[in-house]
Amino acid sequence: MKLWTLLTIIVIALNSTACSSFSSSPSEPPMSDSAEKLFNKASIALKNGNYADAIKRYEVLQARYPLGPFAQKALLESAFAYYKYEEPDTALDTIDRYTRMYPRSEKIDYAIYLRGLVNFNRGGSLMDKVFPRSFSDLDNVRQKEAFHDFSKLLTRYPQSKYTKDANKRMTFLKNSLGQSEVNIAKYYFKRRAYIAAFNRADYAIKHHQGTPAIMEALKIKICAAKALKKKDLATKTKQVLALNFPKVKRVHCNFK
Repeated sequence: MKLWTLLTIIVIALNSTACSSFSSSPSEPPMSDSAEKLFNKASIALKNGNYADAIKRYEVLQARYPLGPFAQKALLESAFAYYKYEEPDTALDTIDRYTRMYPRSEKIDYAIYLRGLVNFNRGGSLMDKVFPRSFSDLDNVRQKEAFHDFSKLLTRYPQSKYTKDANKRMTFLKNSLGQSEVNIAKYYFKRRAYIAAFNRADYAIKHHQGTPAIMEALKIKICAAKALKKKDLATKTKQVLALNFPKVKRVHCNFK
């Protein structure tokens, strides 16, 4: 079977699965259900992984009892349900609506953390799910958004119980963003776009200090400088590499 035929079959199968999951929408909750009862039932559904049912109940609650205290809780909980239901755009819109409507809520730190979590775990395209790539190879826009969200949490709510996890994720994101820049520099180098490779590696060094990608970025700068016949620049960069990474004795320019 040819590769593209196989891909078509996989894509159709995944789309069919997605369509079938949306077709079986949960029934409308009884009109007699109070706000508290709707919220409790939605929370149980959420806990049990019945995300579509939880979303439905949270939305009904907000429509029937828009001004009550349970509506505020339901809005934030529905954002988490959308996140778990793999609807990141709707989850982000819901979080933003919550922060606009309830800026002084005691849960604002959680809302900001959840926003970062959604961006951090956002999936790629359908093809990325079929043939996953490394995190650093994906479009780094959402990585930067997640980093910004977690950074906001640490700045505004340093005492929040979510800061510890956010800090760990920021370290991971910083390393990943640095590797993304190096991957791009390698791409340029392999295509003999040496000036672009040098500049991208230089950008990685300037903006991602303290990450594992720095060593590779310095190597790319050396190789690009050599290819451009800039011997003095290559020598100076070699000195920087030797000073910061003394164990590196030779620089090979056959980047994978």
